[in-house]
Amino acid sequence: MKRIDFLRKSFGSLGALAVSAPLLASCKEDEVIADATTPTTGGVDTSVTPSSCSVTNTETAGPFPTKEPATLIRKDITTDRKGTPLTINIVIRNVNNSCNILANAIVDIWHCDAAGGYSEYGGTGMQSTNYTSVHFLRGRQTTDSTGVAAFTSIYPGWYSGRAPHIHVHIYNASGTSLLVTQIAFPEDVSAVVYAQGVYASHGQADTKNATDNIFRDGFATELATVTGSVAAGYVLTHTIYVKG
Repeated sequence: MKRIDFLRKSFGSLGALAVSAPLLASCKEDEVIADATTPTTGGVDTSVTPSSCSVTNTETAGPFPTKEPATLIRKDITTDRKGTPLTINIVIRNVNNSCNILANAIVDIWHCDAAGGYSEYGGTGMQSTNYTSVHFLRGRQTTDSTGVAAFTSIYPGWYSGRAPHIHVHIYNASGTSLLVTQIAFPEDVSAVVYAQGVYASHGQADTKNATDNIFRDGFATELATVTGSVAAGYVLTHTIYVKG
């Protein structure tokens, strides 16, 4: 089955992602190979609690979920991938606790590289390039006392039929799945990124958020705030609401 055919089908709320128990030991962070200096977060202010909130949209984990997420406890998920640096700050809040931050939540993320390829998969009609033996652009972190899980990566590329996105799977501290969702990107920022560097040969994304098979039913709760520049790198900040 080709990737775009898969994307046209209806997905279940959680897909087929297996829940793995969290590891206590952390792995060594990978070296960043990118086009510009990796930006720092500068901190995320989570001191103001929203007066109301609702659960973030649930999305599919497929077709390329992380196979063994508990083995990828690392902040820097870049490995050998080249691209514009992206710092990812994900804030987790609990709708069952008056929208307060949720510390000690487990956050898994994964996304494609600048050319649209995913690690851990390939050599099939879904993805011709074989990346089955590598694990780039995948990782797991636990939210700190301010509810933030932070990662260092590159700006995701795109592939036909999908707008740029990051996959996220959130568990509670015991490893119970709370939510699978995706993060959407501002289209104006993506257009700037895709016009330069390693992205330029792949060109501009062929799908907008509004026509994306996943986001077209509404992506207001999934659209990230992205600041920065190609020269300095970008910082993504996004709040996800779960029933903790």
